[in-house]
Amino acid sequence: MSVRAEDVQNRRQILKRSRRAVFFGGAGVSTESGIPDFRSQDGLYRQKYKYPPERILSHTFFLEHTEEFYEFYREKMLCPDAQPNAAHIALAGLESEGVLAAVITQNIDGLHQKAGSKTVLELHGSVWRNHCMRCGMSYPLQRILKTKGVPRCACGGVVKPDVVLYEEPLDQAVLDRSVGLIGAADTLIIGGTSLNVYPAAGLIEFFRGANVVVINRGAPAKDMRGVYFIDGKIGEVLGAL
Repeated sequence: MSVRAEDVQNRRQILKRSRRAVFFGGAGVSTESGIPDFRSQDGLYRQKYKYPPERILSHTFFLEHTEEFYEFYREKMLCPDAQPNAAHIALAGLESEGVLAAVITQNIDGLHQKAGSKTVLELHGSVWRNHCMRCGMSYPLQRILKTKGVPRCACGGVVKPDVVLYEEPLDQAVLDRSVGLIGAADTLIIGGTSLNVYPAAGLIEFFRGANVVVINRGAPAKDMRGVYFIDGKIGEVLGAL
């Protein structure tokens, strides 16, 4: 897809007037970095496993089949060598220019921070953080990568990734801060998400500003009438600014 000059100009005009824009992004932001999404034709949920991925990535499965969880998690969820793409870099640039107030992401890969973004709210946690379920000791991602089977703390407890699994609530402090930032934003940019995942997708209901820009491959599931919609890869679209 080639980015239309008209789309580029319209986005530039919107951002030029913005002083507290907020970006809300999903898995599609990282696919151009080689990280698979979940619901697309080639996504994880379309592949065949012993158990459905939704079950493997649940709190119950983690507790009852911890070794099988980690087998899937290491193979499919960890991409430590992935690098930021044009979308991550463009968003970091907008923040440094004083246009973007924050990135609110459903992704757990840490690529926004790697690109240089400072204010990043991770709704679903991060693979880069891990903790012992017994004593609370923190461990970096390297601990998970260097171990086999179930990683354990020095105290003997199981080490769990700081990612939100199915059946687990989102962090209330992160939710509250996200609501405040979206509510105070003058522009909301939504990218790389079909808006299928709740409660995260419901956060956009708190936006009261004037401009909403949606960038996604295919229209989102949520009714987005009255917004500026661009059908395309978010890296190509933001990278053309």
